[in-house]
Amino acid sequence: MTLPKNIISLFLLLVLARDSGFARANASPSVQSLNTHELINPKLPPRAISSSKKFEGSSDLVHLRYHMGPVLSSSPINIYLIWYGKWAPSQKLLITDFIHSISADAHSAAAPSVAEWWRTVSLYTDQTGANVSRNVVIAGQYSDLRYSHGTHLTRLSVQQVIATAVRSAPFPVDHKHGVYLILTSEDVTVQDFCRAVCGFHYFTFPSMVGYTLPYAWIGNSGKQCPEVCAYPFALPGYMGGGGPGSLSPPNRDVGVDGMISVIGHELAELASNPLINAWYAGEDPTAPTEIGDLCEGLYGTGGGGGYIGQVMRDREGRTFNVNGSKGRKFLLQWIWSPVLKACAGPNALD
Repeated sequence: MTLPKNIISLFLLLVLARDSGFARANASPSVQSLNTHELINPKLPPRAISSSKKFEGSSDLVHLRYHMGPVLSSSPINIYLIWYGKWAPSQKLLITDFIHSISADAHSAAAPSVAEWWRTVSLYTDQTGANVSRNVVIAGQYSDLRYSHGTHLTRLSVQQVIATAVRSAPFPVDHKHGVYLILTSEDVTVQDFCRAVCGFHYFTFPSMVGYTLPYAWIGNSGKQCPEVCAYPFALPGYMGGGGPGSLSPPNRDVGVDGMISVIGHELAELASNPLINAWYAGEDPTAPTEIGDLCEGLYGTGGGGGYIGQVMRDREGRTFNVNGSKGRKFLLQWIWSPVLKACAGPNALD
């Protein structure tokens, strides 16, 4: 059968385009272009408190198990924000924009998006088969400008901060839908902060708050330990000028950009293990290895061995791996997928 000349011409153009694209894709394997962004996979030193909780391969080595407890399946997940200390309006807006991005629809943010990142979290189920909710909203906010429990908090006094907020603010005792997120400003020190943790989640004791409520705490490390808790936007001082430089934060705020990845980490674990009896690895519920811990330090394809994985860098040099609503960009660590049985994120290249 003889093909018309216009069909033959079109076929030849497609072949040439394919071959040209193949050549470009293979010309520079270390850096690839994606629209106005380039893909990079920098090798950086590990965080000062980073443990060996980086599992890229088979879950045969992980033993993540379900322990029959609840997950946050009721919709929506109501987040009650407690701003402890002094916060700039721009910092508050950046964090609330991130939380709003979790439930953003497909038209609110370009792919890869924060909402797509949360889909991995929503794969976790309880014993009835109910999934973690994909609908996350900010149900209330309270500002503790007077440092009601001082500028140094312990794990127990963090719960007292929640009790103060519940008594002082129109915060309902939301047993079914609510989680309480305590964010401390950069001038507040917290027990184990910078030394062992950048954030943690647990549930309140009735003796402290009057109720059992799931909560998470995250601190702003901008002035205290950015090289620990705002990694990879700050690197340890011993690196000096002889190693790779830190990455530029997507919103120009090292402390808050670093917080956002920790907030994502803690919210993912809070949703899948709110009462420390649902999804975790290990036999000790007082020190569980959870779905964020398993992927600590991994942000893209090819991560591990000192590499954070392939992430995007825009024309201004800002580093990110997901898009949020209002044109925001964020760098979020990956989360362990119960389906893939590996760390996963929406910016994966394979």
